[in-house]
Amino acid sequence: INFSTSAAGSIRVELQDEQGKPIPGWSLEESSERIGNSIDRIVSWQQGADVAALAGRMVRLRFVLQDAELYSFRFSNH
Repeated sequence: INFSTSAAGSIRVELQDEQGKPIPGWSLEESSERIGNSIDRIVSWQQGADVAALAGRMVRLRFVLQDAELYSFRFSNH
């Protein structure tokens, strides 16, 4: 993700199913908090950053920002 937070700010990401329910392993509570200013920070959860198990599934992204700005995001296989 490309983002910027204040010193007290943060960004967390949740992956949800088509109905908007958190996908176990990728819930907001399992998301690592991101703080700072970066153009290429990797989002991760307690189980890591690999989302390959979700390939082919429809997912929703929920970004939770606290005193932060999100400029862009992308999925990558590396």
